Order: sequence, then C-alpha cells, then structure tokens
Amino acid sequence: MPIVIDSHVHLDDARFDDDRDTVLDHARNAGVSTWIVPGVDAASWPRIRALRNARAGIHAAYGLHPIFLSRHRPDHLDALAEWLINEQPIAVGEIGLDFHAVDAHPGLQRDYFVRQLDMASKRGLPVIVHARKALDEVIHTLRGFPGLRGVVHSFSGSEQQAEQLWKIGFHVGIGGPVTYPRAQRLRRIVAQMPIEFLLLESDAPDQPDVLHRGQRNEPAYVIDTLQCIAMLRDMPADELAQATTRNAQQLFSLDRI
Repeated sequence: MPIVIDSHVHLDDARFDDDRDTVLDHARNAGVSTWIVPGVDAASWPRIRALRNARAGIHAAYGLHPIFLSRHRPDHLDALAEWLINEQPIAVGEIGLDFHAVDAHPGLQRDYFVRQLDMASKRGLPVIVHARKALDEVIHTLRGFPGLRGVVHSFSGSEQQAEQLWKIGFHVGIGGPVTYPRAQRLRRIVAQMPIEFLLLESDAPDQPDVLHRGQRNEPAYVIDTLQCIAMLRDMPADELAQATTRNAQQLFSLDRI
C-alpha cells in the first residue's frame, strides 16, 4: 500500500494525550504516515508547533475556527499574521463559516473568515475550510479571491456545490461519513468526481467511520475510508492512495514522500 496522507486530523486534541505515540504508530503501521494538523484557536497553535517539531510526518496549519468564535479576539488575527510569517505553515486553517448554532454571530464569523482568506491569498498559502449550514456563502466568498486554492474539509454538500468548488480549483476532503450506507448523496459524488480534487481525511478524534461508530476516531482509520471509496469508484485501493497522496502533496506543497 502506498503512503496515505491524512489531510485533516486534530492530533493536538486532549483525547490523544494518554496514547498519542501509540495512535501514531498504529497509523504508520496501517500506511498513514503523514498528517496535516489544523489549528482551531490561538491556544492550539503552540501545541501543533510542538507536535510538528517533535514528530516526523506532521505538518502544521494555523487558523481561527468559526465554532470557537468566543475564544477569538481581534488581536489574534494580528498574531496569526505573525505566525504565518515566522512558523511557515503549509496552510491557513481551519477557517470558515458555521451557521448551525442559533447564536452563530454570522457577521463576526464573516469578518474573521474574510480576513484570514486575505492573509492566505497574500502569502500564497492554501486554506483549509470548514463549512456547515453555510456552503453557498463559503463558495461565494472564495470566488472573491481568484487564484486561492484549498480544501473544503468534511464535505457534505450537493453535487452542484461540489462542481462549483472544483471549478475554482478547490478540493473536497472526504472522511468517515462516506462509509455509512445512508450517505447516498456523498457516495454518488465520491464515485463520480474528478479524482484530482479528492483528499482523504480522518478529522480524528471526531467523525469515525462505520466500523468504529461510537469510538474515538484515529488517523489509521483513513484506510477504511480509502477502501470504501475505492469500492465506490471501482478502482484499486493502491491507485486511489497514489492519486490522493499526489493531490495533497501538490495542494500543500509537500516534499515528495
């Protein structure tokens, strides 16, 4: 099995504190030996930097996630600009819009989102985007930054929304949810989509696949997602692994593995 890249995993999460090394060893043994770890708030950035510096194969992204709006302050945007210069992450993220909650403060979310997109655009970095109950607006906003590239992770939109993302050069991140038989729309998209816009992800410790339902998710389980997608596309898993690894390498400017 070729090397597989987990394009979205929160390895700094406290739920891994007791066995993080074991989790990483398990992933490596399964064939997943490269991990992209996005930040969600300013407090997460030093943790992610420490992981990146301590363990081979971990790549850092820094951003301010819309769900954690209450943790953000305007000066965190200034701090992020400095982190992007000094720490040279591979992406800006996790950023985006999330209008699921009643008290989502959409105006404030939009301000943080647009300002982080502007930072990424000016520095030539891809973005890792979260979109819940806001995908149409996210796509519209991304169109305002021509040439910007990135991924909408944990994609759950329609075929039409996926096509709009591909047309502006954006990838979709697919993880455990596609393994559930009830996810018929997502399965149709994944079965037919242009393979050059597909990334694999775990989003661990959240969103486990159907085989690990109710358990803490781990990056090793990306292999189960890989096998499911390979079945849906009727192609060898090795070929799919090679393609998605190449996609992640190109999007995030990773050295060849």
